Amino acid sequence: MTEGSGGFGAKDPNVIIHTDEVGKLLRSYKKVKRYMRSSIYDVKKMDGTETMVSDLLDKYYDPDV
Repeated sequence: MTEGSGGFGAKDPNVIIHTDEVGKLLRSYKKVKRYMRSSIYDVKKMDGTETMVSDLLDKYYDPDV
């Protein structure tokens, strides 16, 4: 950040990223997205028996954001 840009004040933030945890999260995200693009997801969604994605949405979705 440059001077006067109105940032948080830290020029070099100290951020620790655990690449193994990011890899696990990325794999699970890809798995859910692949499931959502499948035809079995569409069938279960029409049936009303789909629980994997709907449980995640109920748990983590915040409409206020």
